[in-house]
Amino acid sequence: MILLRHGQSEFNLHFGATRRDPGIIDPRLTALGHTQAEEAAEQLASQGIERIIVSPYTRALQTARPVAAALGVPVTIDPTVRERYAYACDIGSPRQDLERDWPHHDFGEIDPIWWPNEEEPEASIIDRAARFRAGLAARHDWTNTLVVTHWGFILSLTGQSVANGQWLRCDPTEPPPERLVWHA
Repeated sequence: MILLRHGQSEFNLHFGATRRDPGIIDPRLTALGHTQAEEAAEQLASQGIERIIVSPYTRALQTARPVAAALGVPVTIDPTVRERYAYACDIGSPRQDLERDWPHHDFGEIDPIWWPNEEEPEASIIDRAARFRAGLAARHDWTNTLVVTHWGFILSLTGQSVANGQWLRCDPTEPPPERLVWHA
């Protein structure tokens, strides 16, 4: 599978400058974030992607939009690939708002409030990543799957820290990382 971290969000911009939570809930992409999404779409055009799994956060949906448009492949919304809830940016938009803002996507399989109501322990995201890894490894089409996700989820799957708009390949049939370092 290919893992793509969403483009730079309003939260990333402010947090990167201050190392403080700016209190932005479900942030949108910045102009740079949109450029990163467009660049990722160009880079991924020749990778044989046949389906996209995307987190329900707005920043991930905005990142997936140009890729899906360029490739003409189906998009599945899956909160399993969401970020670890640790900051204000990890509070999402309720399902009814997502349905209004993204009418071409199916949000019917997610709960109205699909993110946790309190900080998520590291063990929880590691467990989510392990379940996702196992489920995808059992499918025949994992090599042609793009997952538009977040720093913490990619770290949990691969042990690697990736920048906004960066992508990498991950073989879900390989073992998970033995050790994770939880700082950017």
